[in-house]
Amino acid sequence: MCYTHFTHWTRRSFVTGSARAAAAFALSPALRAFDPTTPRPHLQIALEAWNWLDSHRIETPYGATWPADPTAPESIGYTLYTHSPGVLPFALELYHATGDQQYLDAAAAGADHLAATLDAGHASGLYTGLAGIAYVLAETWRATGRDEYRADAVHATRVLEEDASTVGGGIAWSLGSGEESRESNDIINGTSGTGLGLLYLHRVLGEEGALDAAEAAGARLLEVAIEADAGLRWDMWPGYPREMPNFSHGTAGIAYFLATLHRTTGEDDFLQAALAGARYLISQATLDANATAPGYRVFHSRPGGENLYYLSWCHGPVGTNRLFHQLAEITGDDEWRDWVARGTRGVMSTGIPEQRTPGFWDNISQCCGTAGAAEHFLTLYRTTGNDDYRAFVDRLNADLVGRATAEGDGRKWTQAEHRVQPELLVAQTGHMQGAAGVGKYFLHMDAMEERGEGPRVVLPDDPW
Repeated sequence: MCYTHFTHWTRRSFVTGSARAAAAFALSPALRAFDPTTPRPHLQIALEAWNWLDSHRIETPYGATWPADPTAPESIGYTLYTHSPGVLPFALELYHATGDQQYLDAAAAGADHLAATLDAGHASGLYTGLAGIAYVLAETWRATGRDEYRADAVHATRVLEEDASTVGGGIAWSLGSGEESRESNDIINGTSGTGLGLLYLHRVLGEEGALDAAEAAGARLLEVAIEADAGLRWDMWPGYPREMPNFSHGTAGIAYFLATLHRTTGEDDFLQAALAGARYLISQATLDANATAPGYRVFHSRPGGENLYYLSWCHGPVGTNRLFHQLAEITGDDEWRDWVARGTRGVMSTGIPEQRTPGFWDNISQCCGTAGAAEHFLTLYRTTGNDDYRAFVDRLNADLVGRATAEGDGRKWTQAEHRVQPELLVAQTGHMQGAAGVGKYFLHMDAMEERGEGPRVVLPDDPW
C-alpha cells in the first residue's frame, strides 16, 4: 500500500449481508482471451472486470454494496479508496460507454446504500470518507437526473462542512477520534483531499458554503507550511515523524490542492504557496544520468526511504506530475510542462512493467501499480499525441491483461497491495486497489480509441 506503517484509520468497516451472484454481461462461460483485433477489445476487459466484482454484490436493506475482498463478505465499507464508493464510478462509466441501464441501476443501488449512512459518523477524507461519498452521490445525480441524489450530495456536503474544526486562521479535518484525533493535511485522509472534494461540490452543485470551506482549508494549510531552503513543504500531519513528499500524503498533493484553489478563487497566496511547494520538490528530485533528457523521481520517505522510488499515483511521478501540469495550465510556463515530461521519462527509464522495482512491486492498481501508470500515460498520449507514450501504454496494457485470472465469465487481478507484505495476495474489487479501478481504466482506453475522448467520470484530484 502507498503509506507503509500508517495505520491510524481503518481500511475496512464491517457490516453483515448476504451474497448475490449475478452475471452483468452475456459472455461465453469461459473467459475469452484478449484479442486486440476484435471490436472494442478494451471494453471487453472492462465488462469482464465488472462481471467478476458484481458477482459478489451484497444486497442491503437500503440498496447494494460490494465487499473489498470477496473472500471476506464482511469487508464492506465507505471509502472511495477500497470500498463500494469506488465501484460506483466504474458502474457509471460503464453506463456511459454502453448505454446499458443495468450499470446505471447498479450505481443507483450503491448510492441508495450510501445515502442511508450519511449521518453514521464517517471520516471526512476524499479517499477515506464523506468527501468521497459526496462526490459519488453527485456523479450519480448527474448520470440519473434524480433529484434525491442531488439532495443527498448536498446533505453530505453540509455534514462535511459541519465536521470541520476551526484551527488557527482556518479550518481542518481530523484523522481518528478522541485521544487519537489529529489534524491531517494530505490528499487521501486530510484537509487537501477534502478541500478538493469541496471544490468539486461547489462546481457541480453550486454550493457556496463548500467554496468558503475550501478557502478556509487553504488558509490553514498556509499556516502549517514548513519553510525549506528551496521553498515550502508539508507533512502528512503537523509533527508527523516521516516526510513523504509526493502526492498522496505530502507536499505534491497539498500544493496541488492550493494551486487548484487558486484557479477557482484567484487568490495569489495560494498560487505562491503551490509554486514554493513545486520548487521544493524539484530541489529534492533525483535526475537520471541522461544529461540531454533526464527524467526525475522523488524519494518515497525519510528517514528510511531516501533510496526508495515509487512510480505510480501515490508516491511517484504519476501523482506528482499532477502538480506540475496544474501549474503549467495556470502560469503558461513551459518549465512545468518540461517537468511533466521529465516525470514520464523517470518512469519509463526504470524498465517497468517487464521489470519490477522495489517501488513497483506485484501491484496492478490505480494507487501504486500498473493501472495508475497506464492511466497517466494514456492521458498524456491523448492530450499530446506523443507516440512514445502510446507505445508505453501498450506495454502496460499487456502486463495488466497478462496478470488477470479468469473466474466464471469474469476477470480478476490478484495482487500484493502492501509493499511490505508481498506474501499477502488478494483479488480486490475497489477503485484504488482492485478491479473497479482497472476496469475503469480500460473504459478510458475504449473511449479514446472509439471516440477520441477522455473520461466521463473524473475524480476531484484529476487535473486533466
